[in-house]
Amino acid sequence: MAQLRPVFYISDGTGITAETIGHSLLTQFTDTQFIGERISFVDSVERAREAANRIRTAAEIHSARPIVINSCMDADVSETLAESGALMLDVFAPFIEPLERELDESRQRHVGRAHAIVDFDTYHRRINAMNYALAHDDGAAIDYSDADVILVAVSRAGKTPTCVYLALHYGVRAANYPLTEEDLEQDRLPPRLRQYRDKLFGLTIDPVRLQQIRQERRPNSRYAQLETCRREVTQAEALFRAERIPTQSTTHTSIEEIASKVLSTLGIRREMF
Repeated sequence: MAQLRPVFYISDGTGITAETIGHSLLTQFTDTQFIGERISFVDSVERAREAANRIRTAAEIHSARPIVINSCMDADVSETLAESGALMLDVFAPFIEPLERELDESRQRHVGRAHAIVDFDTYHRRINAMNYALAHDDGAAIDYSDADVILVAVSRAGKTPTCVYLALHYGVRAANYPLTEEDLEQDRLPPRLRQYRDKLFGLTIDPVRLQQIRQERRPNSRYAQLETCRREVTQAEALFRAERIPTQSTTHTSIEEIASKVLSTLGIRREMF
């Protein structure tokens, strides 16, 4: 049985950075089961004491030393957290001193800057991209001239969540087009997509997994039958090969990985926000 270990992601801001980095680190350890909790906006010694009490309580409940992934900037806050007896892992500590030496500049202790509205133009680009993704979901809009990418796949293969992720994290205008039975029977790109060939990226999925997803949406329907899923996936993959459309399977691939593959394949260069 895996050992249970409490983990706290603590920040004087949202805690998104601490949780993201901490999760990436902890996935490298598979023999331990981690119980995570995010404590955000720990921006005073008083709030740090409250957090330290919660950490000590978790240690007693689980009979294990908690791990704290800490991104707080204030040294007094971090010292108070350390009084909990937890293993303290500072997100920024290994990098700040080498950067200060290299840049000949002391860091400015901005709280929450990574996820705040620092650049309004960049923020509005993300919002506009999100609106674009929603307006161009499932072939709802006809004009794709402003799209950065058009994801093409059968229904429920992961188009919409990937488009939303691309918009939210990269400000990419991502549309998606669902291949219908009529499209698949033609053995060629639908007319609406042909002029946008250089923006197309295909998603495919294992038919068994597709059947499971569709069954949750429309139980016991023809749409969710395994035979239907197999036929549609086979036809879609044949279409992608014939039209030389780059493709990625979503069966065992995370949205983050799919998005990175789309960006690199189509040569879209955007920094993550």
